Amino acid sequence: MTPTDIDNTSSHSNLYTAIIFDLGDVLFTWSLSSNPPLPEKLLRRILSSSHWFEYEKGNINEAEVYSLVARDFLVDPAALKNTLQVAQDSLQSNKKMLGVIQELKKAGLLIYAMSNISAPYWEILERKATPSQWALFDHVFTSASAHQRKPNLGFFKHVIERTGIDPSCTIFVDDKLENVLTARSFGMHGIIFDNESKVIKDLKNLCYDPVLRGKRFLTSHKKNLKTVTSNGIEFMDDYSQLVILLATGDDSLVDYVKSPGQFNVFPDGTLFTTEVYPNDLDTTAIGLTVTDHVDAGTKHKIMDEMLEYRDSDGIIQVYFDHSRPRIDPVVCINVLNLFCENGRGHELPETLDWVEQVLIHRAYISGTTYYIGADVFLFFLSRLLQNSAEVRRRLGSIFKERVIERFGVKGDSLSLSARMIAATVAGVIDEGALKNLLSMQCEDGSWDDSWFWRWGMSPIMAKNDGVTTALAIWAIERVQSLRKE
Repeated sequence: MTPTDIDNTSSHSNLYTAIIFDLGDVLFTWSLSSNPPLPEKLLRRILSSSHWFEYEKGNINEAEVYSLVARDFLVDPAALKNTLQVAQDSLQSNKKMLGVIQELKKAGLLIYAMSNISAPYWEILERKATPSQWALFDHVFTSASAHQRKPNLGFFKHVIERTGIDPSCTIFVDDKLENVLTARSFGMHGIIFDNESKVIKDLKNLCYDPVLRGKRFLTSHKKNLKTVTSNGIEFMDDYSQLVILLATGDDSLVDYVKSPGQFNVFPDGTLFTTEVYPNDLDTTAIGLTVTDHVDAGTKHKIMDEMLEYRDSDGIIQVYFDHSRPRIDPVVCINVLNLFCENGRGHELPETLDWVEQVLIHRAYISGTTYYIGADVFLFFLSRLLQNSAEVRRRLGSIFKERVIERFGVKGDSLSLSARMIAATVAGVIDEGALKNLLSMQCEDGSWDDSWFWRWGMSPIMAKNDGVTTALAIWAIERVQSLRKE
C-alpha cells in the first residue's frame, strides 16, 4: 500500500460518468426575514402555481406573472415583489457541496446543472457564485432556455439529447421526489437531497474507488486503530491488531506486542482491572499464523502446550488457564487452522468433530460465546477450509450450503464482509451483500459500527473500525478477483 495507491482518489467507478445537480435548495439556499411582506408558506405556494411554472418556462414575462399571481392569490404585486427581493438577497451558495463537486470534477466526471428558473432569476443567481465555481459545470440547463421544466419528460429528453449522456451512467440529485422519480424513469440513479451528509456519502460511494478510500483510511490511522466497547471505553488490543494484519498483510498498519510465545488479547495482560488477564489460545493461534517473528520450534512447543488445554470431551479451550474452562467453536477453528498449517491437524479430531456438528446444525446462528453473529463463524471457517485440503473435502459441501443460506440476511458492515469472504471461498458471490456493503462506506473511507466480539461472559461488546474496514476491503478485493477467474 504505497502513498501513490492511497492518494489516487481521482479513480472513480466506471459505472457513472455524469452527475446532474439541481440548483435551488441543493447548491443554493434562500430564507426570509422574521417579518417578510408575505409569509414564506404563501410564497412557496405561489412558486408552485401554474402561472409561476409558465414564467419559469419563459412563456410569460415578469409583469404578466405578477398580475396573474396577484389576482389568484389576492396579494399586492408590490408585496410579492418585495418578498421575492428579500429571498433573492438571502441567496447563498452551498460551499460544502460546491467543494464536493470540485472533487468529483477532478475525478473526471461530467457535471451538469438542471434548474427550474426564469431568465431574470437566472441572471441574479449567476452573481451568487464565482466564475471559477460556475466553471465546474459543463453546462447549466434552465427551464427558461429549454421552455420545459422538471419533472416534465421533455426537459430531461432535452438535456439527454444536448449532452449525449447515457442515463444509466448518470446520477441525478434534486430535493424534490417528483423530479427524482422522472430521472429514475429514464434509468438515472436518483438521489433525493434531504440530508446533506448522506448525499455526500452516497456520491462518494457511487463515484470513488471503495478499496482505495478504505486503504487511505487505514493508512491515515495506522498504529492507532483502536477498539471501542459498548460502554464507551477505547483501547488498543493485540487481538484486533492481528486480525487487521490477517486481512491486510500490512505490518505497518498495526501495533502489537511481538510475543515470544503465547499471545494475550491485551498488550500488558490487564484492562479495567488489576487482575492479570490470561493468555488465550485464540489470539495465540491467529498471532502464530499471521506473524513471522516466532520460529518453527517455538510454534510446535506452544502447540504442545495447547493440547494440555482440552476439556473432558477433547475440545480445545479458550484460555491457557485451567481455572477458566471455556469453549467456543470459532476459537476451535482458529486453533485447528494453526495445527493444520503445521501438519498437526490430526491431533485435534474431537475439536474438528464438534466444529462440524456446529456447522451442520447451525449452532452458530446466534453467534458464539465470544463472537457476535453467524457470519463471523463462517468467515473463520472459510480460512480453515482454504488452508486444509482434508477439512475442505470433509466440510466443503455443507459449508457452501450454509453460506448461501445467509444470502439476503441483513447485517452490518462486518457481517456482510465476513459473509462475502466466506462466499468467495465457496466459489460464489453474494451480490446483494456487496451492494449493501458499498453503500455503507463512510465519508472518511471507513466502514464502522460493527460489533465483533463480546467481553467473555459479560454483555459488553467490542468493535474496531480498523478491523471492519480491513475485512470490507478484503471482501471487495476477493469478489473482484473471483469475477476475473
